[in-house]
Amino acid sequence: MIIELIIALIVGIIAGTFTGLAPGIHINLISAILVSSLSYFSQFPLISLAVFIVSMSITHTFLDFIPSIFLGAPEEDNFLSILPGHKMLLEGRAHEAFILTLYGSILAIPIILLFTPIFILYLPLLFEIIKSFIPFVLIFLSLFIILRDEDFFLGLIIFLLSGLLGLLTFSLPVQQPLLPLLSGLFGLSSLLFSLKGKPKIQKQNLYALTQVKLTKREFSRSLFSSSLFAPLCSFLPGIGSGHAATLSSEFTEQNPRQFLFSLGIINTVIMGLSYVTVYSISKARTGTAASVQQILTKITSLDLSIILLSIIVSGIIAFIIALAVSRFFVLFLNKINYKYLTWAIIGILILVNIFLSNWLGLLVLATSTCLGFFTISSSSRRINLMACLILPSISYYLF
Repeated sequence: MIIELIIALIVGIIAGTFTGLAPGIHINLISAILVSSLSYFSQFPLISLAVFIVSMSITHTFLDFIPSIFLGAPEEDNFLSILPGHKMLLEGRAHEAFILTLYGSILAIPIILLFTPIFILYLPLLFEIIKSFIPFVLIFLSLFIILRDEDFFLGLIIFLLSGLLGLLTFSLPVQQPLLPLLSGLFGLSSLLFSLKGKPKIQKQNLYALTQVKLTKREFSRSLFSSSLFAPLCSFLPGIGSGHAATLSSEFTEQNPRQFLFSLGIINTVIMGLSYVTVYSISKARTGTAASVQQILTKITSLDLSIILLSIIVSGIIAFIIALAVSRFFVLFLNKINYKYLTWAIIGILILVNIFLSNWLGLLVLATSTCLGFFTISSSSRRINLMACLILPSISYYLF
């Protein structure tokens, strides 16, 4: 069985590298295809299929910042990275921005291991106490985001419009609803706005790991806030990495470098602890964790040990792969006209939405792009666009 596990780990890392670099091809899609085709893999141990999904998902969290930072093409787990990432790209510091997310992702591995026994021992009782308060936590988060805006009235309008768009998107028969919603709000709108200003990016610099550092204050504040909010979001329904990053940045006044570092921690911690959550309370909070639960039916302590080992190994290998791939992207950006690249990414995002969504999805894409463009043009805080996920979650749990 060891050979099968090693093969599953390697193939999962390869698949996670592909999904991380390919905008629109999400790990949930690959996992769903695997679960629906289980009969074709009957000769493999079930735990090896779970290892494939785990290693794929962890690798994905390391690599998926590349398209968002270098190309402005977001996914549902890292769309907030476009905000500081694009700014650093225009300054020639995209590689530095990406390394900061890598630091966060690799640091997430010991955090996952640290919280695993805590989740196993205390999560069942804690979840029973907290679950009835979830909508009120989201309401508090909504009020907190709006009240932090300098122009309260404008922030409120954008928040409500984004929330209404989210409610309509999830209530209509839109295929892959998150894809057009987030592509428009955070992807196409940013790319089109940059074209308006005739984008010229500085030559991208390559950074050695020793050149990218956080101060002790930046490191400790980011680590504390991320370690506080990421575990909560790994078991509370309706609260994802975007919410955790919002809380983390708002409560600690993070600068762009800290924010990217925190987002790297949060994405990987939430992904890793989602498997521990399934073991502890039999609740899946990510698509890949739900797939693992379907495959194994019940996760045993031995299964969990293998999953944790897969997280460690795939995380280390993914760090090395991501660092090498990011250097290639820097060299690529230095050789191409950024305006042409921007138009190419816009075309790719539209084509991905055409193939993976439906005509309603294209309508959502157009609407969300306009709202995102208006938000940037009005200099409002783009964090208000988070309402597209927050208000549907509040509605779900209250009604």
